[in-house]
Amino acid sequence: MALTMRMPRPATDRSPGCVAARRRASFGAYRARVLTLLAGALIALVVAAVTTPAGVSGAVLLLPVQVGILGVPSPAATPTNLLYNLIATPGPVARHARQGEIPRALTLLMLAGTLPGVVAGALLRATVLDSPRAVAGIIALVLLPLGVLLVSGRPAPPVTPRLGGPALVAVAAGVGVVGGLYGIGGGALLAPALVMGGHAIRRAAPAALTVTLVTSVAGIAVFEAVALATADPDTVGPDWALGLAMGAGGLVGGYLGARYGRRVPERALRRVLGVVVLAVALRYGAALVS
Repeated sequence: MALTMRMPRPATDRSPGCVAARRRASFGAYRARVLTLLAGALIALVVAAVTTPAGVSGAVLLLPVQVGILGVPSPAATPTNLLYNLIATPGPVARHARQGEIPRALTLLMLAGTLPGVVAGALLRATVLDSPRAVAGIIALVLLPLGVLLVSGRPAPPVTPRLGGPALVAVAAGVGVVGGLYGIGGGALLAPALVMGGHAIRRAAPAALTVTLVTSVAGIAVFEAVALATADPDTVGPDWALGLAMGAGGLVGGYLGARYGRRVPERALRRVLGVVVLAVALRYGAALVS
């Protein structure tokens, strides 16, 4: 009688060992995801609490946070930044609208430039400037002049407005391109440009906030459209959960900053924030040339 040797059956996907391993991996991924969302919300809260009293949008520091700390892929970090704007800006815009503080003509002029600019910037970011080296260059390009402006102090505006008409639309278009590349919608750069162009801050701030809200919607739509046409949409479209978490943290941080930040001298706060912004810009600038 021939002896036959029974070979052990290989483990299948339904074996107890494989099921347990999959459960452990799934739980580990879920825990890491929850920690990322909590970290994003907490960091956005702190950033907004510090930047709001200085008159700076927290979104300018959240892109390097996403790329360098939270591990959001490029270029998905940019539309996630725009998603933060969608949560953080409607409240202030609605308040300005109820009080009749949004200058309609000025806002429409800026939208005429920023909307096509943001669309162009978002398309460039999603299709051409999508590498880690490109995002380092974008961060350094935006943060370096902003840091210099914060450290040097807010310049005194001219007595009468000088920036308007075609010149304003052209400036707004350039700002829109940068906003689409970086994920700030343009408002964070438009308000200083308007003030330096002679517009009162009480007109510039509501108009810039309104423009930020509208252009953020347009920018997210562009990234989502490009994501639908790519093989790996998760690296192009926004991280909706993280963007919402950061937006919620930004709402709380903005409220805390507006309420308690006035206890700190604005000039000192702006200069300290400027040093931080410059340090981040130089860090990414060094990575760009290395």
